[in-house]
Amino acid sequence: MSETSPSTPTVRNVLITGADGQVGTALREHLADEFSLSALTLHPQAFPSHVADIADLEAIRPAFEGVHAVVHLAASAPVETPWADILHNNLIGTYNVFEAARLAGVDRVVFASSNHAIGMYEFEGSPELFELDDQRTFDHTVPIRPDSLYGVSKAYGEAMGRFYHERHGMAVYCLRIGAMRGDDDPYSERELRGGGGMLGLTPEQTRKRMRAAWLSRGDAARLVRSCLTVADTRWAIVYGISDNPRQYWDIGHARAVLGYDPQDSAPV
Repeated sequence: MSETSPSTPTVRNVLITGADGQVGTALREHLADEFSLSALTLHPQAFPSHVADIADLEAIRPAFEGVHAVVHLAASAPVETPWADILHNNLIGTYNVFEAARLAGVDRVVFASSNHAIGMYEFEGSPELFELDDQRTFDHTVPIRPDSLYGVSKAYGEAMGRFYHERHGMAVYCLRIGAMRGDDDPYSERELRGGGGMLGLTPEQTRKRMRAAWLSRGDAARLVRSCLTVADTRWAIVYGISDNPRQYWDIGHARAVLGYDPQDSAPV
């Protein structure tokens, strides 16, 4: 199956799984005027949503009827998520989303992968990797190096997407998302105090990391929009960050194959 196609996509009805999360909320805020959005969530929401567990294939299938594209965000997101939850939500659930899309004849799926699929490069390179004069950059061709079971689950999702592209002709876009903030502030003091995570960073080191890793809510929507509207590319793994002053995850590939045009940047 070719990675490119001359056909022009006609995408109107878009299902967002995990639509109540941080990325899902940003997409609902920024894309509702362009697409007819529907939602799949685990729990009832203040907005209309099909409520079901993505680990239950038959329960989620009705949400895929009449859908042109799926943005798959639902997952256990914390890096330290235990195996039982990874298995249920990120492995079984991701398979079910791709399979439900196939059964419903959905043409394209946008999969929320993560930078943690290659997180060991950052683990080994920090904190020097965050400096403005560091020249290291990791693109879509580097070998997979997960830093956690969560990262493993995202690499699995990318492999599942490739399978559905190759065997079933589905257009699939895997977004290795960087770091988003609920208040859209890359230097939020609350986040800086608790942002060291598994890297063990100080607040100042976390600030420098965010200078490279931040993805604004608006740019998250722009990246997903590019996946929903691109005509010539039907398979891609790209990184999701804004046009930051330091970029150790490459966004040149996203610009080239998807037409991604980020408008925001973390302040120097």
